[in-house]
Amino acid sequence: MLTIWSSFSPYISYLVSFIALFLLIEQINYMKKKKFLPGPTFVLPFIGNAISMVLNPTKFWNFQSSMAKTTPLGISANYIIGKFILYIYSTELSHKIFANVRPDGFHLIGHPFGKKLFGDHNLIYMFGQEHKDLRRRIAPNFTPKALATYTKIQQDIILKHLKYWLQKSTDNNSSEPIPLRILCRDMNLDTSQTVFVGPYLGGESRERFNKDYNFFNVGLMKFPVDFPGFAFRNARVAVKRLVDTLSVCAEESEAKMALGEEPTCLIDFWMHDTLREVKEAQENGDKQPFRYTHEEIGGHLFDFLFAAQDASTSSLLWSITLLDSHPQVLEKVRKEVGTIWSPESNTPIKAEQLMQMKYVGAVAREVVRYRAPATMVPHIAGVDFQLTEEYVVPKGTIVFPSVFDSSFQGFIEPDRFDPDRFMEDRQEEKVYKRNFLAFGAGAHQCVGQRYALNHLMLFIAMFVSLVDFKRGRSNGCDEIAYVPTIVPKDDCKVFLSQRCNKYPCFSLESEKEFHTY
Repeated sequence: MLTIWSSFSPYISYLVSFIALFLLIEQINYMKKKKFLPGPTFVLPFIGNAISMVLNPTKFWNFQSSMAKTTPLGISANYIIGKFILYIYSTELSHKIFANVRPDGFHLIGHPFGKKLFGDHNLIYMFGQEHKDLRRRIAPNFTPKALATYTKIQQDIILKHLKYWLQKSTDNNSSEPIPLRILCRDMNLDTSQTVFVGPYLGGESRERFNKDYNFFNVGLMKFPVDFPGFAFRNARVAVKRLVDTLSVCAEESEAKMALGEEPTCLIDFWMHDTLREVKEAQENGDKQPFRYTHEEIGGHLFDFLFAAQDASTSSLLWSITLLDSHPQVLEKVRKEVGTIWSPESNTPIKAEQLMQMKYVGAVAREVVRYRAPATMVPHIAGVDFQLTEEYVVPKGTIVFPSVFDSSFQGFIEPDRFDPDRFMEDRQEEKVYKRNFLAFGAGAHQCVGQRYALNHLMLFIAMFVSLVDFKRGRSNGCDEIAYVPTIVPKDDCKVFLSQRCNKYPCFSLESEKEFHTY
């Protein structure tokens, strides 16, 4: 045995020397890129600080933010899974990144390993004319007429789920608060599916869709291990099935719109406008007008679904938390809603009534500012980029502009939850517009932000009118947790009771069973 060991010992020493050299080179490369920026002096080989980020993302990103504040540039550095990263605290530098999303600048990635997860042909990864054309073709999905159509659907789904929440609270004998995070997520998935693809996703297809979307949700927060049995692989494969399902929905919608029927959901508005555009092109002599394949549309629908899901869940949960902790705001919301709409009217909130709810709109915007759902918008540097006079971002660096930190810069008393800042007499959303980055900025600014705000406003108006609620408070319950958007640490545990039973069908006695679609 000693003879065998001694025969290998020279090779072992070479191997150890090679590993030590590799580690030294990796560390030197990290320090070379980091330069004078604040950040850890030593990082573990390859994995860097990925373990601490996954185990406690709140602590990790708070540390990055606190380090960035220590320098006039507002930047800090770190190293994760073989990638050099920069955290951007400065609002002005964040704008510089958003404004330079192009092949010779920064590439929006949405998720550090998003291309593997979402696929290459994704709105997030488009540039230039291709990106402009897609946004132009998406625009008819969010016209006032389309948004008004979605308003009724949104209220039907919200009402159905509020009834279920109250049933759960009643079954629990109100002795313990119920956590709302998963319930809110399920409501939003139901809402998004119904608004986006309406009647084309039902029965077994919807059940399979929900399971696949859960695979996707779980895989988002896991290491990118792309092997069978790992959550990331399950998520990637599930995305393909989800896109295939949405592709079929697009095909069925196109057939329906070709018959001249009125649009009833988002995909109908898209297909209706696509057919109109194709017809006009053919009338002008274009025998092969441009059009997206059903698979491409299915991919873009999935983009919408992802964008509408977790961010909206975050905002709904924080609206409940913040209204509970600010009773004077809650009172003003109930008063305004009551002067414009009442459950006793036996009619849903009309689009024009929603627009009259100025204070509810201010509350919705302040919720989004105060607790920006997607706190960071990751980009990757496509080239060595001169970000400031002092610092060049190395090609391949993942850059995280913090829209959360920007929300606490510029505004009057930014650490205070104050919806009045968005009312007509103060108009801080105009004065400090550059700091309100929750929906992004530049060419990739969120195309569905009006839809998202409408959904939050409708939820707030219905929730405060139909439900009495009280947070089940515990130490640290309102601290931020990443899942991956931010939510209250306790998953927003709330005591619920029925406030009004005069809304149509809003009686716990009228429907004991709840069915998810």
